[in-house]
Amino acid sequence: MRAISRYRTAPGADVPVVLSRDGPHGPVVQCADRTAAARGIAPGERVVDVQAIHPDLHVEVADLQGDQALMRRLVYWARRWCPWTVQEGDDGLVLDVTGAAHLFGGEAAILRDMVQMFAMQGLTARAAMAPTRAAARALATHGETPAICRAGDVAAAVAPLPVAALGLAGEDVRLLTRLGLKTVGLLADVPREALMRRFATAAEERNPLILLDRMLGRAPDPLNAPADPQRFLARVRLAEPVIDPYPHLKSLADDLCAALAEAGRGARQLRLTIYRVDSEYRSVQLATAGATRDPAHMLRLFDGRLDGIDPGFGFDLLTLDAPRVEPLAVVQERLDRARDALADVPGLLDRLTARLGQDRVTWSAWTETHRPERVEARVPALTGAPAAPPILARERPVRLLNPAEEVRVIYAVPEGPPTQFRWRRTMYQAVRHAGPERIAPEWWRDRPGTRLRDYYKVEVQDGRRFWLYREGMVGDGRGDAPRWFLHGFFV
Repeated sequence: MRAISRYRTAPGADVPVVLSRDGPHGPVVQCADRTAAARGIAPGERVVDVQAIHPDLHVEVADLQGDQALMRRLVYWARRWCPWTVQEGDDGLVLDVTGAAHLFGGEAAILRDMVQMFAMQGLTARAAMAPTRAAARALATHGETPAICRAGDVAAAVAPLPVAALGLAGEDVRLLTRLGLKTVGLLADVPREALMRRFATAAEERNPLILLDRMLGRAPDPLNAPADPQRFLARVRLAEPVIDPYPHLKSLADDLCAALAEAGRGARQLRLTIYRVDSEYRSVQLATAGATRDPAHMLRLFDGRLDGIDPGFGFDLLTLDAPRVEPLAVVQERLDRARDALADVPGLLDRLTARLGQDRVTWSAWTETHRPERVEARVPALTGAPAAPPILARERPVRLLNPAEEVRVIYAVPEGPPTQFRWRRTMYQAVRHAGPERIAPEWWRDRPGTRLRDYYKVEVQDGRRFWLYREGMVGDGRGDAPRWFLHGFFV
């Protein structure tokens, strides 16, 4: 937790560091480092209350989404020890190492290996092993670690632990504590009939009797481990090194598309990797506008992309894989064998992007905003699907100037449109107008002091219609005299 940022230096070891998250009454502590925990700072406390006691507290905002993404990766990373792993809560992993511990030298050795491997990733692990899933979790979170609990010793091992080790909610823990049941052992000694009447209507995750039975092995607690993500990869091994990957690309694409078709998937990303004889490798990666499993289309995408790859002294292994896939159903062709023009659009975008670059092929993305220049933005076409423009309550010009160009107003009606203005060294005489349409600054985005705008549709003598706005008002306290700008043109 000391690695606060790659761009900042972490505070000294004597400074308490906490991560915060939003709470109902302001930021609260999400987690604390060892220094903060030694001072009694616990998760759930309000940050302002902790700062009042510890002025030297260092606070960083917790990345909750990033933490969960890391946990999802760790679920599969932990399968180096066993094939059945699941996430437990927000920051725990459960591994069923039945029949796997002897491969690492025994139960104590596999726990040491887990702690060391997590430490190499910059993570502190509290590891415990027990015959039941709930007992292992309780010992890891509330006991001395690393801990090993043998079969038949579960009741004695968990007896001194607090009732919170059962995984109950805070209000249930407070209720049992008020009843004098502060530890798991005291709860287990209470006659079941009394507790059954009190918690008869409680859900399974809030019923201490059900949780206790799972911890002691009296009730089943299966481990529903997610399946390994399917990997789509085709490879070619060569008898001797070569320097040109093109002759082998077709067979790779055929094999990859066959595997994708069998799974009902299509590739959204493709990656070709060559493994050189000098133990180096080189990769070429590209994305597609839509899911595809057409070998010919894949070959066209790599056309011209492999010229810059360095084969070194040659390579003897090539792989083509699809890091990102999507479901792709089989579509029946039309009876008249006519081509669907819309079906050709993703392929066209892929070829243009492969030739010109991702930033050169764009389409519009729309944003709900008051400022006209912020409504439309250009984004790479391969980053998502195009969206329909928003429905506007007022007419907007077919062309906007970005940025708007300042015009010189010769004469203007007070608090009204200009009757004469000069733009690009040409004088225009207004014959009619419509407006104003007032657009206020977006206080959550614009800098302080930004002035409001009054927009006018102005028609000049030759029939052209301009969209002008006056920035600011006389006496608004946000600048000098108002300025006029030309922002767009109507048909």
